Amino acid sequence: MELPTLAAWAWIPITLWAAFAQTVRNAAQRSLTSQAGTLGATLARFLYGLPFALLWVIAVQGMAGGGMPAFHLGYAAWVVVGAVAQLSATAFLLMAMQQRNFIVGVAFSKTEVLQVALFSTLFLHEVPTWLAAGAMLVATLGVVLLSLPARPAATAGPAPMNRAVLYGLASGACFAMSAVGFRGASLTMPGVSPWLLGGWGVLWAQTVQSLLLGGWLLWRDPAALATIARVWRLSVVAGMMGAAASIGWFTAMAIRPAADVRTLGLIEVFFSYLVSRKIFREKLRPAERWGLGLVLLGLVGICLQL
Repeated sequence: MELPTLAAWAWIPITLWAAFAQTVRNAAQRSLTSQAGTLGATLARFLYGLPFALLWVIAVQGMAGGGMPAFHLGYAAWVVVGAVAQLSATAFLLMAMQQRNFIVGVAFSKTEVLQVALFSTLFLHEVPTWLAAGAMLVATLGVVLLSLPARPAATAGPAPMNRAVLYGLASGACFAMSAVGFRGASLTMPGVSPWLLGGWGVLWAQTVQSLLLGGWLLWRDPAALATIARVWRLSVVAGMMGAAASIGWFTAMAIRPAADVRTLGLIEVFFSYLVSRKIFREKLRPAERWGLGLVLLGLVGICLQL
């Protein structure tokens, strides 16, 4: 049985699914962080995602038939770059989310959109169109408005909000480099189905991430490993949704430039606000309404260039 052919527009629903899955994963990881620490929660996202990535690879490889793709050193190098950057980005994101509320870490990490456009231009020579660049700027402005505090800080110094900004920006830069790495890996494998590239890419990347971070924690903080084993139910949720999100991102970026995919991925901000409002039942401030509107305008713009 052959895999279905992906039309040029199929990256849109795949990206929307990836953003939704990532929102659920972030919520699960936030709970894990309070129990296993930042790095322990990060490892759970990768380690417990491996079985689900493997099941997906078995499924799509079986549908495709034939042998596995002919991976090579260039592909492996890009995957390792993406894997290490994603590992770092996830840790920074969880650190940012610990500083304020659920949305702020996600919002500041979304500065990655402009950074991924820059990195894609520099390393992959994929220059965004004028419409795409405008959509990225508008959406990023919306994210900035969403991230503004309700009232100015009363004191100076390294307040939690300031740390959230720094961690969020660092997370965005690492996420951007991660997207470029995974997009670069797919470009080295022309003619291979995006479904296969998505599945295998996540499996290889999460194997690297689990070995690196698992080895570090085994050496420095073995108690974190015991914790994520003890709270395995929550770890499984984080891993399953993390694998689902990553497979979506990988597959979408095998079809479309990383900058476009990550811009549309800002829909995650809407999903995060829904989660935040459902839990805390807070009303949107005027700046947040404008921010959501600008993000929506940017998402429409990135889709209109098709």
